[in-house]
Amino acid sequence: MKKIISLHPLRGIIIYFNPPQILAITFLFLILIGTLLLKVPTATYEPISWLDAWFTATSAITVTGLVVVDTGSTYTLFGEIVIMFLMQIGGLGLMTFSVLILMMMRKKIGLRQRLLTQESLNLNQTSLGGLLRLVKLLFIFSITIEAIAFLCLSFKWVPEFGWSDGLNQSLFHSISAFNNAGFSLWSDSLSQYVGDPLVNIVITGLFITGGLGFTVLVDIWDKKGFQKLSLHSKLMLSGTLVINIIALFALFFLEYGNPETIGNLSFVDKLWGSYFQAVTPRTAGFNSLDISEMTVPSILLMMLLMFIGAGSSSTGSGIKVTTFVVMLLATASFLRGKSETTAFKRTIKLHIIIRALSIMMISISLIFLGIFILTITERAPFLSIAFEVISAFGTVGISMGITADLTTIGKIVIMLMMFIGRIGPLTMVFVFAKRRQSSVRYPEEDVFTG
Repeated sequence: MKKIISLHPLRGIIIYFNPPQILAITFLFLILIGTLLLKVPTATYEPISWLDAWFTATSAITVTGLVVVDTGSTYTLFGEIVIMFLMQIGGLGLMTFSVLILMMMRKKIGLRQRLLTQESLNLNQTSLGGLLRLVKLLFIFSITIEAIAFLCLSFKWVPEFGWSDGLNQSLFHSISAFNNAGFSLWSDSLSQYVGDPLVNIVITGLFITGGLGFTVLVDIWDKKGFQKLSLHSKLMLSGTLVINIIALFALFFLEYGNPETIGNLSFVDKLWGSYFQAVTPRTAGFNSLDISEMTVPSILLMMLLMFIGAGSSSTGSGIKVTTFVVMLLATASFLRGKSETTAFKRTIKLHIIIRALSIMMISISLIFLGIFILTITERAPFLSIAFEVISAFGTVGISMGITADLTTIGKIVIMLMMFIGRIGPLTMVFVFAKRRQSSVRYPEEDVFTG
């Protein structure tokens, strides 16, 4: 479905925009609005540059969390409210809010709005009929979860910071965590709460839930039993559980003797620190440990986790857990000589495997290009540059400490990576390329590979 805009009333010049193009334009428009609002004098304690305001708005709307200025000490309450709104809209999707507004106004939801919402939430296999119900549940569930988390964190931070600051901290971090944004009002993120059970459970519960994907959450609500779930939900839940457990134990052993991270903590706090840092690279963006002081193997593991990311139709990005799992299953099927890829007694369609392969190849290519450019423009260690680019592409937001020192070109590259990572690599490709179905078939011939 295409949107038509007439540029000249007499000559009838017409430009056609497909859903991916409209989605990209919408995000750019929101970034522009966010930039203008953050440049308002009442948004900051001291004036910031246009580039820094642009970077912050891009990071917020793409729910990344990378920052070039300290959020808590730079932005006033108004500025923090602007960032919160950008995170909320970026996490749930502007099209979702548009559909909700039309629903409340009792307006008819047209096919174009449904297609755009489907595109913005990456719901490639969701029927248009069930989309409106999903949007309703998405909004209700999101507000409910954020409200519960806000109350829980208030019990911790109101006694510590007072009513005004405590409530503000609780609301800001609840919205940031559920939308996998990673923005924090403290310069060291959540490092001061590395061993705090309440903060660890609430914050990780928020971004893990938001990262599962709304289709999975609705499926769990409807089916109420693992065996009854769709194949997508089963792969997403089992993949998330396995990846998180492996990452937890790997980081625990890799960092156990590192005095700069968890080496000097008690055994219980070691577990809390390892757990938090194991699940946060899945596009959450918070950190309870100093990333720059972690061992090289831990950094490499976190880069893989950031590349994998969260789930489809979630508040997170990356190539998505199901994409990674499908590629693993397809590889295993090939090695075992099987002609079909199966999981949970279901066959995965060939076009899904090709789609997963395309997403992975496009993502790797874009990340390589970003790293290549930054190695030319930046004076920083290669590992820090690679970590920064993958963090931006996965809209994760954790950094080894080079974000604020990036050159102008470096910041623009990182903003582009955040933008592409949020709307999706395939969507970005379809902004410039048109999908065409061809009925022409050519003879088959072998190609030597491997």
